[in-house]
Amino acid sequence: MGKAEREQLTRTLNQHLNTIHETFQLLDQTPPSTLEKVSWEKVMQMGDQVSKQATIAGMLWSGETPEVRALEENMASYFNILQGFLLLSHGSIVGAGPTLSSCVHASVKQVVDSSFKLLKESVSLYGARNKDGKLSMPQLAGAVWEACSALKKTPATNVTAIGRAMTQVAVSMKDVLREMKELKPGSSDPTDEASNESSIEAEIEPQDDEISSDGDLGNDLSPEEMRVAQLAIAVVSETLVVIKELIRTITSLLKRENPNDSSNLVDSLEKLLRMCQGIGIQIDELGASLYPPQEAPTMKAALEKIYSFVDDMQAELQNLKGNLEAFCQACNCLKSSLEQLESAVGCPSTVDLETRVQKIDLNN
Repeated sequence: MGKAEREQLTRTLNQHLNTIHETFQLLDQTPPSTLEKVSWEKVMQMGDQVSKQATIAGMLWSGETPEVRALEENMASYFNILQGFLLLSHGSIVGAGPTLSSCVHASVKQVVDSSFKLLKESVSLYGARNKDGKLSMPQLAGAVWEACSALKKTPATNVTAIGRAMTQVAVSMKDVLREMKELKPGSSDPTDEASNESSIEAEIEPQDDEISSDGDLGNDLSPEEMRVAQLAIAVVSETLVVIKELIRTITSLLKRENPNDSSNLVDSLEKLLRMCQGIGIQIDELGASLYPPQEAPTMKAALEKIYSFVDDMQAELQNLKGNLEAFCQACNCLKSSLEQLESAVGCPSTVDLETRVQKIDLNN
C-alpha cells in the first residue's frame, strides 16, 4: 500500500469526477425539443442502480483493505452508471419549464454530491493509518441511498412541480395568518390609569426582561388598529382559498400536459406561479405593516398589488379554458375583503379606481 498506488487511485478518481462534472452541466442547458423525452420512471430505475453500486462501494471496506484493482473497477462501474443516470435525467427535462427543471436539478445534484463524497472517502482511506475511518463508509453509502430514494418524491411533470411551488407559497401565508391572529388589543381598563406613573417610568427605564423579550410585540393595538388587523386576517384567509382553488384548477389540467406540445401551457403555468409568489410577497408586507404603529401606505400598496395579481391570474386562467367557476368565486370574495380593508385604511386614489375600471372592461 505505497504512495504510488494511492496517487494512482487519486488520478483515476479525478478523471472520473471531471467527466461527471462536465456531464452534470448538461442539466443547466435546455435540451432540444427534438430530443426524445425520457420518463422519470427510467431515471428512478437508474437511481436504484446507483444505490446498489454505493452498497458495493461500502462493502469493499467491510473487511481488510481492498486491492487497488478492486477499487478501480468499482469506481469505473459506479461512474459508468452515474453517467447514464445524468444522461437520462437530462432527457427527462425535455419540455420542462424552469420550476420542474429546478426540481430535477436539485434532486440529481444530491445523488451526485453524495456519490462524490463516498468515492472520495474510499480513496482517502487507502493506505491510511487510522482504520477507524472505515466506519464512515456505511454512513456515506446511506446518504447515497437517501438521495436515490428521494427521486421518488421529485415531481415528474410541470403541473406537479408548479402545484407544489404554489403549495409552498400557501404554507408561508399560513404562517403570516397565524402571526396575525396573535395580535391583541391594548388594555382599555380604567384602573390602568392608577399605574400611569409607573408605566411612564417603565417607558423611560425599561426592565432587562422587557428589552430581551418580544413577547408583547403587537399586544397594544388600538381599537381602530385591531379592526384593521381583523380585516387583514380576512384578506389572508380569502387569499389562501384563492391559492387552493388555483392549485385545484391547474391540477385538472394535468391530463392536458402533452410532452410533445406543451410550451404554451407551461408558459401560462409559470406565469401563474410568479403571480402567486408575488401575492405571497405582498401578504408578507401586509402582515409586517400591521404591527403598531401600522403603516397605511405600505398596506395600501400591498392591497393594490394583490388586486392586480388576482386580475392577471383570472385573465391567464381564462386563456387556458379550464373550469374557473370555483376559482372566480374565490377571487370575488378576496376582492371584496380587499376593498373592505382598503376602505378601513383609506380610500383608493382616483387613478387606482380608473385602472381597475379599465381592467374590468378589458376582461369583459
